[in-house]
Amino acid sequence: MKKILLLSDTHSFVDEQILKFVKQADEVWHAGDIGNIDVIDTLKKLKPVRAVFGNIDDHIIRSEFPLDLQFIIEDVPVWITHIGGYPNKYDVRIREELAKNPPKLFICGHSHILKVIYDKKLNLLHMNPGAAGKHGFHNIRTMLRFEINDGNISNLEIIELEKR
Repeated sequence: MKKILLLSDTHSFVDEQILKFVKQADEVWHAGDIGNIDVIDTLKKLKPVRAVFGNIDDHIIRSEFPLDLQFIIEDVPVWITHIGGYPNKYDVRIREELAKNPPKLFICGHSHILKVIYDKKLNLLHMNPGAAGKHGFHNIRTMLRFEINDGNISNLEIIELEKR
């Protein structure tokens, strides 16, 4: 079993509220717009990190992380990308590949809007953790945490942090 903390759109910001939840996870996944490599360095001091780069990320972050990250963990195929859209409105860049080979869990960021939607057509769970940083139009900073075990995703929790 793996306990996952999922965040996105930190935009160079990490604080003790975020780190409190990082310490409780087995892994941290970041869906892009990291903002500054210092965010990743801070997270990596505590837990393993899987991440993708977002549209605001610089060459340093882009050299360390891919645009798309696909992997299998605990028998769950996962695809993380920053700009992915959502069910019935997936981004044109990934739409065809997603339809041909859908993962069980599809994760993106970018919108700063927390969404968890089951896509019946592609038989996948779509997650967007919203934005954990303070930059953007969102009112409340958010993250998600969940467990992955033996092919199942369970114990999903929405974490609301302070208003930005």
